[in-house]
Amino acid sequence: MAAELVEAMNMVKNFRVSDLQTLLASMGRSKSGLKQDLVGRALRLVQTECSPELLKNVRQLYESRFPKASGWLAARRPEGVSVAYSSLSSSPTGTQGTDYLNGIPKLSSTPATEVKLVSLPFYQTLEKLLLPTELIAQNSEKLQDSQCVFELTQSQADQVRNSTELRPGMKAIQVVLRICYTDSIGVQEDQYPPNIAVKVNQSYCHVPGYYPSNKPGVEPRRPCRPVNITPWLQLSTATNRVTVTWGNFGKRYSVAVDLVRVFTSAELFGQLKHCSVESAERCRERIQDKLRFDPESEIATTGLRVSLICPLVKMRIGVPCRVITCAHLQCFDAIFFLQMNEKKPTWTCPVCDKQAPFELLTIDGLASEILKETHEDIEEIEYLTDGSWRPIRDEKERERERSNTPDYPVLDICVPEVNGHSPAHSSTSQTGKSGAGSTVGGAGGGLVVDLTLDSEEEGGGAGGDSDDTEDSQDSPAPKRGRYDYDKDLVTAY
Repeated sequence: MAAELVEAMNMVKNFRVSDLQTLLASMGRSKSGLKQDLVGRALRLVQTECSPELLKNVRQLYESRFPKASGWLAARRPEGVSVAYSSLSSSPTGTQGTDYLNGIPKLSSTPATEVKLVSLPFYQTLEKLLLPTELIAQNSEKLQDSQCVFELTQSQADQVRNSTELRPGMKAIQVVLRICYTDSIGVQEDQYPPNIAVKVNQSYCHVPGYYPSNKPGVEPRRPCRPVNITPWLQLSTATNRVTVTWGNFGKRYSVAVDLVRVFTSAELFGQLKHCSVESAERCRERIQDKLRFDPESEIATTGLRVSLICPLVKMRIGVPCRVITCAHLQCFDAIFFLQMNEKKPTWTCPVCDKQAPFELLTIDGLASEILKETHEDIEEIEYLTDGSWRPIRDEKERERERSNTPDYPVLDICVPEVNGHSPAHSSTSQTGKSGAGSTVGGAGGGLVVDLTLDSEEEGGGAGGDSDDTEDSQDSPAPKRGRYDYDKDLVTAY
């Protein structure tokens, strides 16, 4: 009984969170808390209630985690626990000691874990070369090296070799390495362990780096996407060896190798345009549903304004797209959205920041018609309760149209009623130049206005009498200013 107790406790120590929760729930214990709490609770349960039913549950959970036929039980069984199952023979290639992943024989039918990886829009899985397999720490060091091997069939190698190039050095058919958390609950997204490095056949391959953050205080984020290992592979039936260096900081990770076809954003847009277009009639029905009168609402909504400018690039939308699960009617440009996710996959709605997976995207047929019918200057429209719409023009433009600029009369400073002088006849200066004066066209002809004389010079010039100059020979000549202007000049006050 003591040996069975020790064996059961060692099995419990290798359980996942889901296994611990299942065990505790089956024995009527609480299954909430962190993993370390669950492990301690399960170990105390085994120690205090070592019943045949409990030991049976522990063994069943352990065998479902490490099936007998896979050889995982022999490889992962803790020291001191007897092995009742015979280990399997070496890999089919016969190269014993070489085709191993962390000391585990490589088997084509080995179900390494129950991990399911999420499907990616830009990658179509053609074949699985290596099922998700957990990275196991060999010692207590923080930096671990785990190795996996796989082989390509001649057909697979030819498929990669003869595929077209998306761009120089990038094949359309690729072999990719995917890494995620080891968890059987739900579908797992790609997730890199810390300090990751990937070596393929003794050559390090490129792993996507970090995206710089524009926001202060926000750490840069790393895009966890499949790692393209195709350029470093032996495109033959020879064995390819992949070594993953990773940081062992408590998280558990699994790796998988897939043969995939890579799509471009243009190809993905073609699929979207072919398979997911919502008709204009269906869009009008949705608008009417949103604007239908609700007697319980205190505010009656008579219209909804929608911008024709894409929130991503602040330009007029070319192909209006939105997520069918979002509540808003605002669209964004499908082409720009796919291009941005091709470079930096986030798949979030630019309007409400909710998840926007590719399979939930749709092209708005009504918005497409509106964009074709409206002028490029129209940046906003309003949906009405009957499903129709109307363009909304710029407020400033509408104000300019409503307001008319009044015609103000032009004031002529040379008329007698204004300056108190009679209009002078047209004349020019003795030198034939206008000097600093300015000519104003009036009803009686040209008029030269002197704006340069000071008060003293003005008084001297105005004191001369034109009638006395011919009769009086002894009278001194009238004073002139510094500039020889005609005495008939009129000073503007």
